[in-house]
Amino acid sequence: MKRSFTKPSESRFVLITGLSGSGKGSALRAFEDLGYYCVDNLPSNLIRTFRDLCFAPNSRIAKAAVAVDIREGEAIRQLPALYDKLVKERPRPALVFLDASDDAIIHRFEETRRPHPLGRDLPLQEGIDRERRLLRPVRQRADEVLDTTRLNAQELRQLIQAHFGGGRKHGTMPISVVSFGYRFGLPQEADLVFDVRFLPNPNYVRELKKKTGRDPEVVRFMDEIPGTGDFIRRVLDLLLYLLPRYIHEGKSYLTIAVGCTGGRHRSVMIAERLAKLVADEGYQTKVTHRDIARAA
Repeated sequence: MKRSFTKPSESRFVLITGLSGSGKGSALRAFEDLGYYCVDNLPSNLIRTFRDLCFAPNSRIAKAAVAVDIREGEAIRQLPALYDKLVKERPRPALVFLDASDDAIIHRFEETRRPHPLGRDLPLQEGIDRERRLLRPVRQRADEVLDTTRLNAQELRQLIQAHFGGGRKHGTMPISVVSFGYRFGLPQEADLVFDVRFLPNPNYVRELKKKTGRDPEVVRFMDEIPGTGDFIRRVLDLLLYLLPRYIHEGKSYLTIAVGCTGGRHRSVMIAERLAKLVADEGYQTKVTHRDIARAA
């Protein structure tokens, strides 16, 4: 009988397996984007050791995923018995099995021109049939069976994010908001850049010069400028338009840079405000102030 768990997003340890050509590599990359520590093609007899190392008391790994499949040959027969033992331990593993139709798998092998892992001289259909027989006991134990026949890599990624993304409202793309000073150059990692040098500079107000955009006095000064609120609203509207489209296209992270002259006042305040507003919309954000100390 298939054993299912009601909240896949809570799984800290995931075993990924399935047919060759079903998309396990794409699935593993999707888990990596979700913050899982991932290992590919691990022998079955090392899974418990891998789990113990990942979740040892002094480990910094919060979530882990491992792909194991027919590349280890007949040794894959060990996996069902091992899994039966692992499900009685903590953290309980989630077993994800990727499948696809024979026609889809054959088409993918023909596209990549790679031999079946069970043997270069083995006819492809015979290799698929043999692999299905070997993996049948594993498939019967799977918590999630994902049929990738009609899925491309991006759609598979979205499916995994929906199952394991932790329930975030707008997907799992991490968003980094970086403040910077133009005098120190543009952040090389920036995807979007917003220039706030058109706003009055608190640096020229004596009592604000030594403060930063994090200080309440600077925040009040900036909020009293009529253009500040309007600019933030317009940028937020643009971001709320763009972000779902970036996620849909499979972008794994986004860096938004906000720049002023020195990177100490205006850009810091705007970056903090934008990050909070975007987070309030359900996105995962973090803020970095690259030049806040250098501009002192």
